[in-house]
Amino acid sequence: MTKYDIPFNRPCFVGNEQEYIARSIATGNISGDGLFTKKCTELFERELGVPKVLLTTSCTHALEMAALLLDIQPGDEVLVPSFTFVTTATAFVLRGARPVFADIRPDTLNLDESKLDALITPRTKAIVPVHYAGVASEMDAILGIANRHGIPVVEDSAHGLFGKYKGKCLGTFGQLAAQSFHETKNFTCGEGGALLVNDLQYAARAEIIREKGTNRSSFFRGEVDKYTWVDVGSSYLLADILAAFLYAQLEGREEIEAKRRRVWNTYYEGLKDWAEERGVQLPFVPPYCEQPYHLFYILLPSSEQQQAFIAYLRSRGIQSTFHFLPLHLSDMGRKFGGRPGDCPVTEDASYRLVRLPFYNDLTEEDQNRVVAAVKEAKLA
Repeated sequence: MTKYDIPFNRPCFVGNEQEYIARSIATGNISGDGLFTKKCTELFERELGVPKVLLTTSCTHALEMAALLLDIQPGDEVLVPSFTFVTTATAFVLRGARPVFADIRPDTLNLDESKLDALITPRTKAIVPVHYAGVASEMDAILGIANRHGIPVVEDSAHGLFGKYKGKCLGTFGQLAAQSFHETKNFTCGEGGALLVNDLQYAARAEIIREKGTNRSSFFRGEVDKYTWVDVGSSYLLADILAAFLYAQLEGREEIEAKRRRVWNTYYEGLKDWAEERGVQLPFVPPYCEQPYHLFYILLPSSEQQQAFIAYLRSRGIQSTFHFLPLHLSDMGRKFGGRPGDCPVTEDASYRLVRLPFYNDLTEEDQNRVVAAVKEAKLA
Protein backbone atom coordinates (compact mmCIF):
# COMPACT_ATOMS: atom_id res chain seq x y z
CA MET A 1 0.00 0.00 0.00
CA THR A 2 1.28 3.46 -0.82
CA LYS A 3 1.54 6.06 1.91
CA TYR A 4 0.22 8.63 -0.57
CA ASP A 5 -3.44 9.35 -1.26
CA ILE A 6 -2.43 9.97 -4.86
CA PRO A 7 0.65 7.94 -5.88
CA PHE A 8 2.96 8.95 -8.71
CA ASN A 9 2.21 5.75 -10.64
CA ARG A 10 -0.22 2.86 -10.36
CA PRO A 11 -0.33 -0.20 -12.65
CA CYS A 12 -3.64 -0.34 -14.50
CA PHE A 13 -5.44 -3.19 -16.22
CA VAL A 14 -7.72 -3.38 -19.24
CA GLY A 15 -9.51 -6.62 -18.35
CA ASN A 16 -8.15 -9.61 -20.25
CA GLU A 17 -4.76 -9.95 -18.54
CA GLN A 18 -5.69 -12.88 -16.27
CA GLU A 19 -7.65 -14.69 -18.97
CA TYR A 20 -4.72 -14.52 -21.38
CA ILE A 21 -2.23 -15.65 -18.74
CA ALA A 22 -4.46 -18.65 -18.05
CA ARG A 23 -4.59 -19.35 -21.79
CA SER A 24 -0.81 -19.20 -22.01
CA ILE A 25 -0.53 -21.68 -19.14
CA ALA A 26 -3.04 -23.98 -20.85
CA THR A 27 -0.85 -24.15 -23.98
CA GLY A 28 1.88 -25.84 -21.97
CA ASN A 29 4.47 -23.33 -23.20
CA ILE A 30 5.00 -20.44 -20.79
CA SER A 31 8.62 -19.78 -21.77
CA GLY A 32 9.69 -17.43 -24.53
CA ASP A 33 8.32 -17.41 -28.07
CA GLY A 34 4.99 -18.99 -27.18
CA LEU A 35 1.50 -18.14 -28.42
CA PHE A 36 1.27 -14.64 -26.95
CA THR A 37 4.85 -13.74 -27.79
CA LYS A 38 3.93 -14.36 -31.42
CA LYS A 39 0.70 -12.36 -31.09
CA CYS A 40 2.57 -9.35 -29.65
CA THR A 41 5.29 -9.61 -32.27
CA GLU A 42 2.80 -9.75 -35.14
CA LEU A 43 0.89 -6.77 -33.74
CA PHE A 44 4.03 -4.66 -33.44
CA GLU A 45 5.32 -5.58 -36.89
CA ARG A 46 1.94 -4.77 -38.42
CA GLU A 47 1.11 -1.57 -36.53
CA LEU A 48 4.60 -0.07 -36.53
CA GLY A 49 5.66 -1.31 -39.94
CA VAL A 50 8.82 -2.92 -38.57
CA PRO A 51 10.26 -5.92 -40.44
CA LYS A 52 11.46 -7.75 -37.31
CA VAL A 53 10.47 -7.39 -33.64
CA LEU A 54 11.91 -9.50 -30.82
CA LEU A 55 10.40 -9.36 -27.33
CA THR A 56 13.00 -9.16 -24.57
CA THR A 57 13.09 -9.27 -20.80
CA SER A 58 13.61 -5.49 -20.62
CA CYS A 59 14.43 -2.39 -22.62
CA THR A 60 17.90 -2.61 -21.05
CA HIS A 61 18.40 -6.03 -22.62
CA ALA A 62 17.16 -4.77 -25.97
CA LEU A 63 19.83 -2.05 -25.82
CA GLU A 64 22.46 -4.61 -24.79
CA MET A 65 21.49 -6.68 -27.83
CA ALA A 66 21.89 -3.58 -29.99
CA ALA A 67 25.41 -3.11 -28.64
CA LEU A 68 26.26 -6.71 -29.52
CA LEU A 69 24.75 -6.41 -32.98
CA LEU A 70 26.77 -3.27 -33.70
CA ASP A 71 29.90 -5.11 -32.50
CA ILE A 72 30.74 -2.40 -29.98
CA GLN A 73 34.32 -2.89 -28.77
CA PRO A 74 36.51 -1.47 -25.98
CA GLY A 75 37.59 2.04 -26.94
CA ASP A 76 34.57 2.74 -29.12
CA GLU A 77 32.46 5.82 -28.39
CA VAL A 78 28.68 6.06 -28.28
CA LEU A 79 26.82 9.39 -28.22
CA VAL A 80 24.01 9.49 -25.65
CA PRO A 81 22.09 12.34 -24.04
CA SER A 82 23.18 13.06 -20.49
CA PHE A 83 19.48 13.46 -19.64
CA THR A 84 18.32 9.85 -19.79
CA PHE A 85 18.00 6.67 -17.74
CA VAL A 86 21.32 5.06 -16.92
CA THR A 87 20.86 1.99 -19.12
CA THR A 88 20.96 4.09 -22.29
CA ALA A 89 24.68 4.34 -21.47
CA THR A 90 25.42 1.14 -19.51
CA ALA A 91 24.23 -1.16 -22.31
CA PHE A 92 27.20 0.07 -24.35
CA VAL A 93 29.59 0.48 -21.42
CA LEU A 94 29.19 -3.28 -20.81
CA ARG A 95 30.86 -3.82 -24.19
CA GLY A 96 33.77 -1.53 -23.23
CA ALA A 97 32.53 1.62 -24.95
CA ARG A 98 32.97 5.13 -23.64
CA PRO A 99 29.72 7.10 -23.44
CA VAL A 100 30.04 10.60 -24.87
CA PHE A 101 27.39 12.75 -23.23
CA ALA A 102 25.43 15.20 -25.36
CA ASP A 103 23.31 18.06 -24.11
CA ILE A 104 19.57 18.41 -24.70
CA ARG A 105 17.28 20.97 -26.29
CA PRO A 106 15.62 23.37 -23.84
CA ASP A 107 12.18 22.90 -25.44
CA THR A 108 11.57 19.13 -25.77
CA LEU A 109 14.44 18.00 -23.50
CA ASN A 110 15.56 15.69 -26.29
CA LEU A 111 19.07 15.24 -27.65
CA ASP A 112 20.25 18.56 -29.13
CA GLU A 113 21.02 17.63 -32.72
CA SER A 114 22.99 20.85 -33.21
CA LYS A 115 25.64 19.57 -30.76
CA LEU A 116 26.27 16.21 -32.41
CA ASP A 117 28.78 17.10 -35.12
CA ALA A 118 31.22 18.53 -32.57
CA LEU A 119 31.12 15.29 -30.54
CA ILE A 120 31.73 12.84 -33.38
CA THR A 121 35.22 11.32 -33.71
CA PRO A 122 36.62 8.40 -35.73
CA ARG A 123 35.82 6.23 -32.69
CA THR A 124 32.08 7.06 -32.70
CA LYS A 125 30.17 3.83 -33.38
CA ALA A 126 26.55 4.74 -32.53
CA ILE A 127 24.19 7.63 -31.81
CA VAL A 128 21.40 6.88 -29.31
CA PRO A 129 18.61 9.48 -29.26
CA VAL A 130 15.96 9.22 -26.54
CA HIS A 131 12.37 10.29 -27.21
CA TYR A 132 11.78 11.99 -23.88
CA ALA A 133 8.18 11.77 -22.59
CA GLY A 134 7.28 10.16 -25.92
CA VAL A 135 7.93 13.36 -27.89
CA ALA A 136 10.16 12.64 -30.88
CA SER A 137 13.76 13.72 -31.16
CA GLU A 138 14.59 15.65 -34.34
CA MET A 139 15.09 12.51 -36.37
CA ASP A 140 15.55 14.14 -39.78
CA ALA A 141 18.56 16.08 -38.57
CA ILE A 142 19.94 13.22 -36.46
CA LEU A 143 19.70 10.74 -39.31
CA GLY A 144 21.25 13.25 -41.69
CA ILE A 145 24.27 13.65 -39.42
CA ALA A 146 24.52 9.90 -38.80
CA ASN A 147 24.32 9.05 -42.49
CA ARG A 148 26.91 11.67 -43.39
CA HIS A 149 29.37 10.05 -40.97
CA GLY A 150 28.30 6.44 -41.58
CA ILE A 151 27.20 5.94 -37.98
CA PRO A 152 24.24 3.69 -37.04
CA VAL A 153 21.38 5.08 -34.94
CA VAL A 154 19.77 3.18 -32.06
CA GLU A 155 16.53 4.76 -30.83
CA ASP A 156 15.83 4.52 -27.11
CA SER A 157 12.05 4.59 -27.47
CA ALA A 158 11.24 3.49 -23.92
CA HIS A 159 8.75 6.39 -23.65
CA GLY A 160 7.65 6.47 -27.26
CA LEU A 161 5.57 3.46 -28.27
CA PHE A 162 2.91 4.53 -30.84
CA GLY A 163 4.21 8.10 -30.83
CA LYS A 164 5.02 9.59 -34.24
CA TYR A 165 7.41 12.00 -35.93
CA LYS A 166 6.04 13.54 -39.14
CA GLY A 167 3.53 10.72 -39.44
CA LYS A 168 6.01 7.86 -38.91
CA CYS A 169 6.10 5.73 -35.76
CA LEU A 170 8.92 6.22 -33.27
CA GLY A 171 11.26 3.27 -33.15
CA THR A 172 11.24 2.92 -36.94
CA PHE A 173 13.93 5.46 -37.85
CA GLY A 174 17.19 3.98 -36.60
CA GLN A 175 18.78 0.74 -37.69
CA LEU A 176 17.67 -0.59 -34.29
CA ALA A 177 15.34 0.59 -31.53
CA ALA A 178 14.45 -0.45 -27.99
CA GLN A 179 11.03 -0.41 -26.29
CA SER A 180 10.08 -0.77 -22.62
CA PHE A 181 7.11 -2.47 -20.97
CA HIS A 182 8.13 -1.66 -17.42
CA GLU A 183 5.42 -1.07 -14.83
CA THR A 184 5.66 2.70 -15.34
CA LYS A 185 5.13 2.60 -19.11
CA ASN A 186 1.89 3.11 -21.07
CA PHE A 187 1.75 -0.60 -21.93
CA THR A 188 3.21 -2.95 -19.37
CA CYS A 189 3.78 -6.52 -18.30
CA GLY A 190 5.67 -5.56 -15.14
CA GLU A 191 9.10 -5.95 -16.72
CA GLY A 192 9.73 -6.39 -20.43
CA GLY A 193 11.01 -4.84 -23.60
CA ALA A 194 11.47 -5.30 -27.32
CA LEU A 195 14.18 -4.89 -29.90
CA LEU A 196 12.94 -3.39 -33.18
CA VAL A 197 15.12 -4.41 -36.10
CA ASN A 198 14.62 -1.96 -38.95
CA ASP A 199 17.73 -3.00 -40.88
CA LEU A 200 17.35 -6.65 -41.82
CA GLN A 201 21.10 -7.21 -42.01
CA TYR A 202 20.89 -7.56 -38.19
CA ALA A 203 17.81 -9.81 -38.02
CA ALA A 204 19.33 -13.30 -38.21
CA ARG A 205 22.08 -12.53 -35.71
CA ALA A 206 19.59 -10.82 -33.36
CA GLU A 207 17.66 -14.10 -33.10
CA ILE A 208 20.87 -15.95 -32.27
CA ILE A 209 22.04 -13.45 -29.64
CA ARG A 210 18.61 -13.54 -27.99
CA GLU A 211 18.71 -17.37 -27.87
CA LYS A 212 21.92 -17.66 -25.83
CA GLY A 213 24.09 -17.57 -28.93
CA THR A 214 22.42 -20.61 -30.51
CA ASN A 215 20.51 -21.15 -33.75
CA ARG A 216 17.53 -22.52 -31.78
CA SER A 217 15.02 -20.31 -33.63
CA SER A 218 16.15 -21.79 -36.94
CA PHE A 219 15.72 -25.27 -35.46
CA PHE A 220 12.12 -24.61 -34.45
CA ARG A 221 11.37 -23.34 -37.97
CA GLY A 222 12.74 -26.61 -39.36
CA GLU A 223 15.68 -24.91 -41.07
CA VAL A 224 18.27 -27.11 -39.28
CA ASP A 225 17.89 -30.60 -37.80
CA LYS A 226 19.49 -29.65 -34.46
CA TYR A 227 20.66 -26.45 -32.86
CA THR A 228 24.05 -25.55 -31.49
CA TRP A 229 26.19 -22.71 -30.15
CA VAL A 230 27.16 -20.41 -33.03
CA ASP A 231 27.77 -16.89 -31.58
CA VAL A 232 27.85 -14.81 -28.43
CA GLY A 233 24.53 -14.26 -26.71
CA SER A 234 22.47 -14.44 -23.56
CA SER A 235 18.98 -15.33 -22.37
CA TYR A 236 16.89 -12.36 -23.46
CA LEU A 237 13.51 -14.02 -24.13
CA LEU A 238 10.39 -12.70 -22.42
CA ALA A 239 8.28 -15.41 -20.74
CA ASP A 240 5.05 -16.08 -22.62
CA ILE A 241 2.91 -15.51 -19.52
CA LEU A 242 4.28 -11.95 -19.44
CA ALA A 243 3.64 -11.60 -23.17
CA ALA A 244 0.04 -12.70 -22.46
CA PHE A 245 -0.35 -9.83 -20.00
CA LEU A 246 1.23 -7.45 -22.50
CA TYR A 247 -1.03 -8.58 -25.33
CA ALA A 248 -4.12 -7.73 -23.28
CA GLN A 249 -2.69 -4.24 -22.77
CA LEU A 250 -1.91 -3.83 -26.46
CA GLU A 251 -5.42 -4.93 -27.43
CA GLY A 252 -6.72 -2.11 -25.23
CA ARG A 253 -4.33 0.48 -26.63
CA GLU A 254 -7.06 2.86 -27.86
CA GLU A 255 -8.73 2.85 -24.44
CA ILE A 256 -5.39 3.34 -22.71
CA GLU A 257 -4.35 6.21 -24.97
CA ALA A 258 -7.73 7.93 -24.57
CA LYS A 259 -7.40 7.83 -20.78
CA ARG A 260 -3.84 9.12 -20.86
CA ARG A 261 -4.74 11.86 -23.32
CA ARG A 262 -7.47 13.02 -20.96
CA VAL A 263 -5.04 13.11 -18.02
CA TRP A 264 -2.37 15.00 -20.00
CA ASN A 265 -4.83 17.54 -21.41
CA THR A 266 -6.42 18.14 -18.01
CA TYR A 267 -3.02 18.99 -16.56
CA TYR A 268 -2.12 21.23 -19.49
CA GLU A 269 -5.37 23.15 -19.55
CA GLY A 270 -5.51 23.40 -15.77
CA LEU A 271 -1.96 24.71 -15.39
CA LYS A 272 -1.14 26.74 -18.51
CA ASP A 273 -2.31 30.14 -17.17
CA TRP A 274 -0.70 29.52 -13.78
CA ALA A 275 2.53 28.45 -15.48
CA GLU A 276 2.68 31.50 -17.71
CA GLU A 277 2.14 33.85 -14.76
CA ARG A 278 4.89 32.23 -12.68
CA GLY A 279 7.54 31.46 -15.29
CA VAL A 280 6.96 27.70 -15.16
CA GLN A 281 7.62 25.70 -18.34
CA LEU A 282 5.12 23.03 -19.38
CA PRO A 283 5.85 20.20 -21.86
CA PHE A 284 6.38 21.31 -25.44
CA VAL A 285 5.12 19.13 -28.31
CA PRO A 286 6.11 20.30 -31.81
CA PRO A 287 3.18 20.35 -34.25
CA TYR A 288 4.75 17.58 -36.38
CA CYS A 289 4.98 15.22 -33.39
CA GLU A 290 2.21 12.94 -32.11
CA GLN A 291 2.90 12.02 -28.52
CA PRO A 292 1.66 8.87 -26.72
CA TYR A 293 0.95 10.84 -23.50
CA HIS A 294 3.59 9.09 -21.44
CA LEU A 295 4.14 11.61 -18.65
CA PHE A 296 3.54 15.20 -17.56
CA TYR A 297 6.21 17.42 -16.06
CA ILE A 298 6.71 21.02 -15.07
CA LEU A 299 9.97 22.96 -15.07
CA LEU A 300 10.10 25.32 -12.11
CA PRO A 301 11.79 28.73 -12.42
CA SER A 302 14.80 27.70 -10.29
CA SER A 303 16.52 24.55 -9.01
CA GLU A 304 16.17 25.71 -5.39
CA GLN A 305 12.39 25.23 -5.63
CA GLN A 306 12.37 21.59 -6.77
CA GLN A 307 12.69 19.74 -3.47
CA ALA A 308 10.50 22.18 -1.56
CA PHE A 309 7.80 21.80 -4.22
CA ILE A 310 7.95 18.00 -4.04
CA ALA A 311 7.82 18.16 -0.24
CA TYR A 312 4.78 20.42 -0.32
CA LEU A 313 2.85 18.03 -2.56
CA ARG A 314 3.90 15.19 -0.26
CA SER A 315 2.39 17.08 2.66
CA ARG A 316 -0.87 17.09 0.72
CA GLY A 317 -0.75 13.32 0.19
CA ILE A 318 0.45 13.63 -3.41
CA GLN A 319 3.53 11.83 -4.70
CA SER A 320 5.54 13.74 -7.30
CA THR A 321 9.14 13.19 -8.26
CA PHE A 322 12.14 14.51 -10.14
CA HIS A 323 13.44 12.61 -13.15
CA PHE A 324 16.87 11.94 -14.63
CA LEU A 325 19.95 13.39 -12.95
CA PRO A 326 22.79 14.38 -15.32
CA LEU A 327 24.67 11.21 -16.23
CA HIS A 328 27.86 13.10 -16.95
CA LEU A 329 27.95 14.32 -13.33
CA SER A 330 27.26 10.90 -11.77
CA ASP A 331 30.10 8.96 -10.14
CA MET A 332 30.47 6.79 -13.24
CA GLY A 333 29.94 9.69 -15.63
CA ARG A 334 32.87 11.55 -14.08
CA LYS A 335 35.04 8.47 -14.62
CA PHE A 336 34.31 8.83 -18.32
CA GLY A 337 35.37 12.47 -18.27
CA GLY A 338 32.12 14.24 -17.38
CA ARG A 339 32.56 17.69 -15.84
CA PRO A 340 30.26 20.43 -14.60
CA GLY A 341 29.33 22.73 -17.47
CA ASP A 342 29.63 20.06 -20.18
CA CYS A 343 25.85 19.87 -20.66
CA PRO A 344 24.43 23.11 -19.26
CA VAL A 345 20.81 22.60 -20.38
CA THR A 346 20.77 19.14 -18.81
CA GLU A 347 22.28 20.49 -15.60
CA ASP A 348 19.68 23.23 -15.44
CA ALA A 349 16.58 21.22 -16.38
CA SER A 350 17.36 18.17 -14.22
CA TYR A 351 17.16 20.20 -11.03
CA ARG A 352 14.05 22.16 -11.99
CA LEU A 353 11.88 19.33 -13.34
CA VAL A 354 9.03 17.78 -11.36
CA ARG A 355 6.83 14.97 -12.69
CA LEU A 356 3.20 14.90 -11.60
CA PRO A 357 1.13 11.76 -10.86
CA PHE A 358 0.21 10.09 -14.12
CA TYR A 359 -1.58 6.78 -14.68
CA ASN A 360 -4.52 5.53 -16.71
CA ASP A 361 -7.03 5.42 -13.87
CA LEU A 362 -6.19 8.77 -12.28
CA THR A 363 -9.65 10.17 -11.56
CA GLU A 364 -10.71 13.69 -12.42
CA GLU A 365 -11.34 14.32 -8.73
CA ASP A 366 -7.82 13.28 -7.76
CA GLN A 367 -6.31 15.15 -10.67
CA ASN A 368 -8.14 18.31 -9.64
CA ARG A 369 -6.59 17.87 -6.19
CA VAL A 370 -3.15 17.71 -7.78
CA VAL A 371 -3.77 20.82 -9.90
CA ALA A 372 -5.04 22.74 -6.87
CA ALA A 373 -2.03 21.72 -4.77
CA VAL A 374 0.38 22.71 -7.55
CA LYS A 375 -1.19 26.16 -7.72
CA GLU A 376 -1.07 26.56 -3.94
CA ALA A 377 2.62 25.69 -3.66
CA LYS A 378 4.82 28.70 -2.98
CA LEU A 379 7.51 29.26 -5.59
CA ALA A 380 9.30 32.17 -3.97
